[in-house]
Amino acid sequence: MKYFFLSDGWTVGRVWEFGGLWNENSWRRKPEIQQTNLCIFEQGEKLWLYRVEEAVLMVEVRPLDDASSDSATKNIGQVVLKRLISAEDAIERLNTALIPQ
Repeated sequence: MKYFFLSDGWTVGRVWEFGGLWNENSWRRKPEIQQTNLCIFEQGEKLWLYRVEEAVLMVEVRPLDDASSDSATKNIGQVVLKRLISAEDAIERLNTALIPQ
């Protein structure tokens, strides 16, 4: 499994795998992306830990406001590509968030 942190108010958009954008017709399913019940607070933001399957290389995230709009009729707003981290990196980040600096 791979992981990433995502701020409240943001959602997952497009997903990339080794061959390019995730193709639901080829895979015959959506990519496995699950929000865990773990979060950290950083600079006043609540960041939720998400778990993704190994085949996923990168995810696009965007504000929830943009998720429901028609992308063909709206200019690209704020979009971020998230690189994924290992379980060890996720645990380290969770631990450092718990330890007062």
